[in-house]
Amino acid sequence: MSLIQSLKLVLSPPHRAATPFLAAGTAVALLGRLTPWRATRAVGKAGLAFSAFCLYFFRDPKRFPPQDESLVIAPADGRVTGISLVAPPAALEMGNTPVWRVSIFLSVLDVHINRMPAAGKVTKIAYHAGKFLNASLDKASEHNERNELRLTLADGRNIGVVQIAGLIARRILCFVHEGDAVEAGERFGLIRFGSRTDVYLPAGVEPLVAKGQTMTGGETVLARL
Repeated sequence: MSLIQSLKLVLSPPHRAATPFLAAGTAVALLGRLTPWRATRAVGKAGLAFSAFCLYFFRDPKRFPPQDESLVIAPADGRVTGISLVAPPAALEMGNTPVWRVSIFLSVLDVHINRMPAAGKVTKIAYHAGKFLNASLDKASEHNERNELRLTLADGRNIGVVQIAGLIARRILCFVHEGDAVEAGERFGLIRFGSRTDVYLPAGVEPLVAKGQTMTGGETVLARL
């Protein structure tokens, strides 16, 4: 990544989900600035630092998905921490036959906007309350708080996408609803503040990425249908 690309990524405007956090941080910063007490000034500096962190965490850069309907693209920025053959989540009703699952771990420094891996229709959403284990652990897919989506493609095949909360994350946001038609690369959710996103590929489709590889949500090709 070039220096200009890195700067554009860091300086990207924040998603609207950042608004309440930025407002709170700014209010605390102003309070510290307008009062004469030393202790309050320290709190004000903390508010300013929090606002700066939120600007960075909630950044929402533009992405340019490949214009090829035969591709499955990464739903999130981060690092591939697992590639395995497993049965899709039961709640998504995609059958019991093992399919390839690609797990992407998002550190607190990654962009946390989730994007659709392909064009299709959201035909199932299932939310599960749960624990907040380290999202990089394999068991997080079963025990952590998570939000599962089934995306049905034009040819009838399904892709599963699961947002998984982690150690620090305490809130999963989903912007779509059952019945929504979506495009590849379209924003569909956000996880605060550190998490994992799993993709369950259709039967017979193999991943084109490797464990440890860095993903760019909405752009990196995961598989070919």
